[in-house]
Amino acid sequence: MLQAANLAKLPRLRHGFFTRAGGVSSGVYATLNGGIGSNDAPERVAENRARMAASLAVAAHRFLTAYQVHSPDVVVAQEPWTHETRPRADAIVTGVPNLAIGVSTADCGPLLLADAETGVIGVAHAGWRGALTGVIGAAVAAMEKLGAKRARIAAALGPTIRQPNYEVGPELVARFTAADPANARFFAPSAREGHAMFDLPGYIAERVHRAGVDNFEDLGLCTYAEPARFFSYRRMSKLGEPDYGRHVNAIVLAD
Repeated sequence: MLQAANLAKLPRLRHGFFTRAGGVSSGVYATLNGGIGSNDAPERVAENRARMAASLAVAAHRFLTAYQVHSPDVVVAQEPWTHETRPRADAIVTGVPNLAIGVSTADCGPLLLADAETGVIGVAHAGWRGALTGVIGAAVAAMEKLGAKRARIAAALGPTIRQPNYEVGPELVARFTAADPANARFFAPSAREGHAMFDLPGYIAERVHRAGVDNFEDLGLCTYAEPARFFSYRRMSKLGEPDYGRHVNAIVLAD
């Protein structure tokens, strides 16, 4: 798993941006597929997630992800939930020790957040929809309600599709610039007329700072560009593969 320097140095925290290596899945899911929603064998996904949980020193049933719907919605985790009872949300916050919270991604931005002094952590799944509609600010606000201070929060962005590989249509450009004309700076010309290359990590960084979080680190890694290392929904679509694996990116507060 990969780590961010700004989170790694904080006391009482363990975190990881898991790559596709180290699991038991095969084929397009090789090998550490954590995607409950994928068509991979459920027992293999369960084993992969158990390995991730063990890497963070928590029991498998205390390794939580939500049913993600590309929304700005946040849930507070107070105890473990099951696959059947997992909430629909794209951000999770908690102040409960030894309860790992995570988001699954395969191009979208995985954001981990922590106020180590207060003992409050958060995760956000920031695709373009969630980022635009406010999932990052909502996650920070939810952490604040649990006692965190924005000035103390450290945030880290893991492997995310980068601008050279993220072509979008004119309707997405129009949606972003309608929300804020200054958003035009996150789009560069594409080789295809009427299309543009979107800087999702740059936009996420801007929303993090807008939320009052200045301690921010971007690992600078592209999911699309490194097929041996990362899963990518967009790369799968281009290659015509039947499905794709999902990463899990998680953080836990030790007691």
